[in-house]
Amino acid sequence: MATDGGSSRVIAGRYRLCARLGRGGMGIVWRAVDEVLGREVAVKELRLDETLSADEARQLRERMLREARIVAGVRHPHVIVVHDVVVEDEQPYIVMEVIDGGSLADRLASQGPVSPAQAARLCLSLLGALRAAHARGVLHRDIKPGNVLLEAGTDRAVLTDFGIAQVAGATTLTEYGAFVGSPEYTAPERMAGGQTGPESDLWSLGVLLCAAVTGESPFHRDSLGGVLHAVVMDEIRPPSAVAPLLPAVHGLLERSPERRIDAVEAERLLSAYVTTGTMPPVPAGYTPAHADVRVAERAAMPVDMPGFPADATPSSVPSATSAAALSEAPVPREPGRRRSRRSALIAVALVVAVAGAGAGAAAFLLDRGQDHDDPPASSAPETTHTTEPPSETSGDPSPGPTVTVTEPGGDGRPKVPAGYRIAQDAEGFSLAVPRAYVRERQAPRVFYVSADDKVRIGIKSTKPVPGGPMAAMRSAAAKGPDNNPGYRDGRVTETTHNGRTAALWEFTWDGFTEKEGARHTLDLTWEEGGRMYDVWVSAPLARKGEAKRHFDTALDTFGVRGGR
Repeated sequence: MATDGGSSRVIAGRYRLCARLGRGGMGIVWRAVDEVLGREVAVKELRLDETLSADEARQLRERMLREARIVAGVRHPHVIVVHDVVVEDEQPYIVMEVIDGGSLADRLASQGPVSPAQAARLCLSLLGALRAAHARGVLHRDIKPGNVLLEAGTDRAVLTDFGIAQVAGATTLTEYGAFVGSPEYTAPERMAGGQTGPESDLWSLGVLLCAAVTGESPFHRDSLGGVLHAVVMDEIRPPSAVAPLLPAVHGLLERSPERRIDAVEAERLLSAYVTTGTMPPVPAGYTPAHADVRVAERAAMPVDMPGFPADATPSSVPSATSAAALSEAPVPREPGRRRSRRSALIAVALVVAVAGAGAGAAAFLLDRGQDHDDPPASSAPETTHTTEPPSETSGDPSPGPTVTVTEPGGDGRPKVPAGYRIAQDAEGFSLAVPRAYVRERQAPRVFYVSADDKVRIGIKSTKPVPGGPMAAMRSAAAKGPDNNPGYRDGRVTETTHNGRTAALWEFTWDGFTEKEGARHTLDLTWEEGGRMYDVWVSAPLARKGEAKRHFDTALDTFGVRGGR
């Protein structure tokens, strides 16, 4: 673990920051020592970008303090414990229990899937945490393996990162029109912009249950469009490894939230499996508790979502299914309806989602923060073609969500190289990125990320700073050792970009974790149209050539809405 920037700092007169444990969209988590009580703690520090406006910085501070209040109010053995909240020099810090051990995502990456029994015990722990949170009106909204910590030696599962949680009746400190969460683990009703409740967290738990025994989400695809299609429209075909847990999986991954099993029923099924090794079926005619309330709350939600037949219950799916039969037994389709009509409605639901439904500001946004590929506004002729994410079904040519890829031509801009696409970003710029890269947003940057999460293209638009691009890059480089463990070979060079003064910062560093390994980063900043743009690519050192190619392509094709 790196100690850069930590070992000499003491906050609130008692918490000595010792080693960096991790870094996320809102800041850095440190291993620290409470020098008053003589115990180790974890301290989450909000790191604000100096280019943020005073109002933006204030909102981020309020959001972090809100997270602390939410977590402190949910007391459960499987929810991270908040010890203290301090503010020093206007910077908030959350002091939490330290969990020695990595996340479930780390476990799956290093050791592979767990057994069905282990997965059932894990999800039982998380069900308890969710029931405690839901009882206080708190929805987590981002349940995924990366947000589940596993304590070394005990394997105690701890739910963490309530940064985008929602409290019933509370005003959210998030961006208008944005969608938050991790798309592979997000419930279809959230994708479609419908009102959500505890059942949306239960869908995410069902996806996590599958991921624990297979190594990845059943909705994993190579593009955002593919993920959307899989979550909202594709037949759900649980892998054969999920067979022992099938009743719970089918009950939790019921696309209609009104028909999805609730926490009590999920707990009954998983507990029975842990105790007996066999999971019972969902009772015939099962209706989740308060289903009438669910229906009333979602009266305006898009209807006809695919899932179980209208006259079926989760118990209609066999409770014991062979591996061979699993591949032949997707979630049943609705009888007596034409698939074309349902597909059209689902396409509409996807359009609703892409048009900016939902709320929040975190890793993933759909429109007004979406990676969509609409042709840029221009009087010059352009050639476009459409692609459809591949469906796992066959025989019925029902339409899926359409992604438009733009091949510029006739306007003087470089042609998009093979394997790339133009991303017309909602932040007001466009650029070419590899086709499989997925958009994420961690304020104040927008990222386009490779499927293996190892290569990242980052773009930031801010107000110009005194001294221009060179001053901005020199300031960033001066902080390089603090923000980038193992920082070395850093250099800032004055250059130009499309005739405008620019500054290039290039450096090598060790990544935030030992597993991440040595990385190389290229970063160019320039001013255009009254804004300062910053484009960088970071990749493993062994993929330095690939990173340079993506960097050059991004800069060659970069355009600002209303300008070049």
